[in-house]
Amino acid sequence: MTQLTANFSLHELTKSETALRLDMPNEPGPTEIANLTMLAGEILQPVRNHYGKGVKVNSGFRHPEVNAKVGGSKTSDHCLGMAADIEIPGVPNHELADYIAKNYKFTQVILEFYTQGIPDSGWVHVSYDPKNLKCQTLTAVKQDGKTVYLPGLQA
Repeated sequence: MTQLTANFSLHELTKSETALRLDMPNEPGPTEIANLTMLAGEILQPVRNHYGKGVKVNSGFRHPEVNAKVGGSKTSDHCLGMAADIEIPGVPNHELADYIAKNYKFTQVILEFYTQGIPDSGWVHVSYDPKNLKCQTLTAVKQDGKTVYLPGLQA
């Protein structure tokens, strides 16, 4: 098993329930693996070290065909190996998003589908592109059946 950092493996960052269910490949190339290694080293491992708890990766790398099946954006950083959707059991997702936003350089942190008063609702999307560390924070919500991105972290 290829380790990217002390606690994150390539398998963990490429596993896709959708790809498994649909018998689709979800294999990154060398560039995507390098990007996943940077994401794990710059964000995921430091976050794990801070909390001292495992970080659950709901989605990391997604082959463009897998990304389409899950309804992801055609320009998703997941397809480049530059993004992960994460949670830490026992840590409210709004707290996790806020911690990352205040302590690291990143491309985007999105608090996705969080419901106030339900700490483990939704998840945190974090992306890392070393050429575009704009530190953008957004909150994804459903409005009239469509995903809308609001500025900032709104918990």
